Amino acid sequence: MLATSLAWLRRRDPGHVALRRAVRLTLVASTVFYAGRYALHSVNLATYGLFGAVAAGAFAQLPGSARERAGSLLAAMPVAWALVATGTALAGNTWAAAGGMLVIGFAVAFAGVGGPRLVGLATALQLFYILASFPPYQPDTLVERLGGVTLGIGLIALTEVLLWPDPTPVSYPRRLAEAAGLLATYLDATAATVTEPAAAQRDRSRLRAAAGEAVDQLRLARLPAPQRPTAAGIRDRALRVCGAALREALAEADQLAAGTPPRSAPAAEAGALLRCCADTARAAARGLRTTAPPVDLAALDAAVRRAESAYPDRPAVDGLDVPRLCRDVTALTVADQVRIVAVAARLAVGAPVRGAADAGAYRELFVDAGRSPWVRYGRQFRAYLSPWSAPAQSALRVAVALAAARVVAGSLDLMHGFWVLLATLTILRTSAVDTRTALRPAVLGTALGAAASGLLLLLVRDPVIYVVALPVTMVLAFTVGRLWSQLWAQVMFTLLLTFVFAQLAPADWRLAEARLENVLIGGAIGILAGVLMWPHGASGDLRRNAARYLAASGDAVVATVEAVLGGGRPDSALIRARAAMNLTTASYHQFQSERHDLRTRHVDWEAAMAAGQHAVYGAEALLRRNPPGSLAGWARVDAALRDAAGAVRSSYVLGSEQVARGRSPHVEVTRGGCVDQIDRLRPLVDGETGPPVRHLVEVDLWLTGLTRRLARIRPPHDAGPTPADPRPEGDV
Repeated sequence: MLATSLAWLRRRDPGHVALRRAVRLTLVASTVFYAGRYALHSVNLATYGLFGAVAAGAFAQLPGSARERAGSLLAAMPVAWALVATGTALAGNTWAAAGGMLVIGFAVAFAGVGGPRLVGLATALQLFYILASFPPYQPDTLVERLGGVTLGIGLIALTEVLLWPDPTPVSYPRRLAEAAGLLATYLDATAATVTEPAAAQRDRSRLRAAAGEAVDQLRLARLPAPQRPTAAGIRDRALRVCGAALREALAEADQLAAGTPPRSAPAAEAGALLRCCADTARAAARGLRTTAPPVDLAALDAAVRRAESAYPDRPAVDGLDVPRLCRDVTALTVADQVRIVAVAARLAVGAPVRGAADAGAYRELFVDAGRSPWVRYGRQFRAYLSPWSAPAQSALRVAVALAAARVVAGSLDLMHGFWVLLATLTILRTSAVDTRTALRPAVLGTALGAAASGLLLLLVRDPVIYVVALPVTMVLAFTVGRLWSQLWAQVMFTLLLTFVFAQLAPADWRLAEARLENVLIGGAIGILAGVLMWPHGASGDLRRNAARYLAASGDAVVATVEAVLGGGRPDSALIRARAAMNLTTASYHQFQSERHDLRTRHVDWEAAMAAGQHAVYGAEALLRRNPPGSLAGWARVDAALRDAAGAVRSSYVLGSEQVARGRSPHVEVTRGGCVDQIDRLRPLVDGETGPPVRHLVEVDLWLTGLTRRLARIRPPHDAGPTPADPRPEGDV
């Protein structure tokens, strides 16, 4: 029996991570509780010490290494003190406490837009105000309450580092470093292909597969919620930009390799530029992996200048050298993306952008570089504070539900009324379907736990039994319950609360009855809030916001082409597109924590966002290399590019309409490679003495690439299991 149980535990808990956490939490919570209750005879210190430890050790879901998690807990301690003090001051009046709950509930929940650390702390911080805002009104006990919270959080932070620390997960910078290193190897192989097209490249397919898999691992859907780089800080923004640039560089390298048949003429300039790109990507990987000195971009910039000067500005007497032009332009596009990778890697490790040129060129990509954290977080909060923002809707839903629960619990004068709010907080999800799903095991598990608790309270009169049983029950509640099912988590958590409160005051079977009653009331309030306030959660918002994003991106494409043809800048169109991008990104991050309905499973949402990013970021990159007005005065080109931009916008608008209905866009893609694409431009440029041909080719290839990006928005081949909600489940 013992061997079977151990084998089951090894299968369900590899590395015994959950068991180690439960033992750490039990040691801290039991020590603080027993010291406060029996050594210092302080019920308040014991209660707040235990709940402080449980909030920090179980409800807080933080990313990073053990030291980083401990640092986050210690940094959050002053906020916990403020919430306990506020709750203590408002506990004497039900409506005042409910008003405080409305404000604090929204503020704490909405703060999650600042990144995964704030998301991971939200539920724990809500708990501190909830516990303190209930009677008895005892402001004179505030010092004891704060002392308990300090001991609970402080000891949890200490044991995170010193006592069986969890293994550090693979960080996003390390994933980026792996992808950048493999991309560098693939670029070396691609350089060999364009330099010696006739040479056999047996390993290129294998290298491409390895690089593609590493880049695919950067998709947010493949990462646990705490590890996603979604914070407002410049570091996380740089990491996101770096991942997007790696995907674009890989896609352009694929186009370059595919457009180089074995009998092509060697392209020495493109090959040299690609090898320099590989060296730069390799240096960026080293910087991300080891925080080595920032990447020196002088060599890459020199290679770009050589490649640009190697091709004549005007067509030759015998016309365009189309294959060479394809390779040169595509290699320059790869270099531009690799340069973004290098700059982003530099910012991600804390080094500044070097030189005014880089600061100006990438001002939109890294708009907050050099600004204070308060400015960056303020910008992100303002961007997401919108009626169409899924985080704002979710935060308002939580705040209203908790405030309503506080009014109900106070008006009915329920025993241990804070259990109502705790039930509402942990049952309520971002969609009505998920809330209803969480309610069933919560109610059934609470009923079973209440029945067992009532029986124990009737039969067991000796309080020593509860003293001995508390640590064992706590370990079981946070291991077997979590590893087995939500139902058993509820059973064990109900028993745990019974053993705690039976030691704080005389108790009988009515304690179990109150527990069940409070969970039922809290669950009912959670269901009502889920049904009445944005019941579809982030899925509906994601469809609407993604549709607006694609439509705004189409407008930005037309405005960008107009700028290249006539001067000026498409700033207003790009600002609207970036605002739509922010809302779509926020909806997608919340969408990852929900069960996905049928209307959202037919779209690859990361591909949809990539199509928008290729338009918005691509427009900014295009204007860096092809300044406004660079194609002005070329009459035949003017009409052709305007028509092409209008067709791309129409495709984006059509795609937005289909995405709004939860369908993948059906976009017609012109067959043929780069050579075929540019060859159709020959009548426009042969014999012309207008602006450099390279500008025309870069704009035209960008427009073609946009249509191809739209065509990649297909149903995911493997949606995988429904992602888990980042909050702890079942502990109400």
